[in-house]
Amino acid sequence: MTVLVFGQVQGVGFRWATGRQLDALALVGDAENLHDGSVRVTASGDRAALQELLDWLEGPMTPGRVRAVRVIED
Repeated sequence: MTVLVFGQVQGVGFRWATGRQLDALALVGDAENLHDGSVRVTASGDRAALQELLDWLEGPMTPGRVRAVRVIED
């Protein structure tokens, strides 16, 4: 799965926290800053864990201010 996360998500510990969430959910993936200020998150693993990651990305516990989460590859 590949997801783009938009908002204030750079310089706030977002990639670090996402990496910890990936580990906690036993997913393989990464979070990468993009030039437009968004973050690309890639993840693979159990379908239920992927949904949990999406829920976390869209929820209030992520660092910064997430305005939108868009799945670009399922």
